Amino acid sequence: MDQQIFAPKPNDLNGPWDVAIIGSGPSGLTSSIYTTRGAASTIIFGGEKWGGQLMLTSNVDNFPSQPGILGPELMGKMREHAVIFGAEFLERTVSEIDLSSNPFKLMANGQWFMAKTLIIATGAETTWLDVPGCMELIGRGVSSCAPCDAPFFKDKKVAVVGGGDSAMEEALVLAKYATEVIIIHRRDSFRASQAMQKKVFDNSKIKVLWNTEITKINGNEKVESLDLNNGSNLVVDGIFMAIGHTPSTEIFKDKVELDEKGFVKKIKTEKYGMATSVPGIFVAGDVHDHEYKQAITAAGFGCMAAMEVLKYLEEIK
Repeated sequence: MDQQIFAPKPNDLNGPWDVAIIGSGPSGLTSSIYTTRGAASTIIFGGEKWGGQLMLTSNVDNFPSQPGILGPELMGKMREHAVIFGAEFLERTVSEIDLSSNPFKLMANGQWFMAKTLIIATGAETTWLDVPGCMELIGRGVSSCAPCDAPFFKDKKVAVVGGGDSAMEEALVLAKYATEVIIIHRRDSFRASQAMQKKVFDNSKIKVLWNTEITKINGNEKVESLDLNNGSNLVVDGIFMAIGHTPSTEIFKDKVELDEKGFVKKIKTEKYGMATSVPGIFVAGDVHDHEYKQAITAAGFGCMAAMEVLKYLEEIK
C-alpha cells in the first residue's frame, strides 16, 4: 500500500491529540484506522509488550481473509495499517491518568501527554495456571480459546481446566472435534449453571476429573502430558484454560466506572453505545467484553468506539 496520511499531527508529540488510544490489540488498532481516516490526530500507547493476546497465538484461522496467519504476523499487519493512515504508535505503557479536566493527561515513561478524547482498549489477560510448562507451551498445545483453536485438535485428546460456564463452553466446542475431552476441576462440583452442566454430562465425549489439580505440563515441541496432584500422568495433546480473565483496568480504578468484575462499564445513551462514565472516554474490546472475546469482535468494537469518538469530537468543536 502506498503511503497515505489522513490524519494531521499536533506540532508537539505531547499534544494535545484529538484521540489517545491505550492498547494495541485488534480493538485499539482498528479504532486508530477509523479515527485517522476521520482526520483525527491519533496517538496509540501500545505498551512495551504490544499487540495483545494474539502475540501469544500461533495459527489464526478465524480472522476473515487471513486463514492460517500467525498471530504476531496479523498484529504486525494491523499496526502497519494504522501507522500508514497517520497514527503515532508508541511502545510505551501508560502508568497514570488525570481525567480531572480536558484535555485528559496520560503519563507514559515519565512523560505527560494530552488528548481531547480517549479510547480504552487495554484488553484482558487470560488467567494461566501457575505450573511448570504452562507459559512455555502457550500456542503449542496450551490455549485459552476453543472457538479459535478447536479445529487443530481434530481426533485428538484434550483437557479443559475450570468449573464455570466458560469451562463448559470450551469443553462442548472441543467435543465437536476431539475424540475425548477431560475437564479437570479442583473441587467436587461445578459452579457453572445447571443448564450448561447438563449439556456437558449428556455428552459422551466429555469426562470429568474431580478434586484434581495439575502440577506440571509436559512437552518439548508441544504438549504431551499432564502431571496431576494424585501422582498420575495424563496423556493429552492439548490443554485449554478456562479459569478466568483479568481485565487490564488497574489505572482506571476510581476514575472510570468499572463493573463488579473489574471490566470497564459501558454507559449507553441515545447518542453513544461505547461511552463510559466519563464524557469523552470510550471503550472497546475485551476490556469490557465478557462474552465473545474474539479478535474479530474486538475489532468491531474498535470500529464502533472510533466512530463515536469522531461524532463526539464534531460535537465539542
